Amino acid sequence: MPMTRIDWILLPILLAVLGGAVLGAYLIAGFLGLGVLGLVIGVMAQRIELEKDGATSNVMTTSLYAQQIEAQETMTRAERAERREETRVLLKILSMAKIVSAGFVILGFGLFFLFQLG
Repeated sequence: MPMTRIDWILLPILLAVLGGAVLGAYLIAGFLGLGVLGLVIGVMAQRIELEKDGATSNVMTTSLYAQQIEAQETMTRAERAERREETRVLLKILSMAKIVSAGFVILGFGLFFLFQLG
């Protein structure tokens, strides 16, 4: 999916916010902060990926999960195709988040071990 005009307008804002988060984590906790920030991003991305089809992993949500499956079965072909496309785009974005997360973890913990413990 190509980037739209609004995506290009919002991209510098996103990069500034991410840069601020990285700088803040580094200033507060050093390289260890970058590693922890990477872990937080990775856990959030993984949790979103697990819950892309609906609620999971809670005893209280069993009836909700059954209702979601029932609603998915009553969808038309067009609605199912739209849902598959939304899921595909979501997974693409989450894969980028996981790559960024892995980079922060490797960079943060790697430099922490290299400079602080080495």
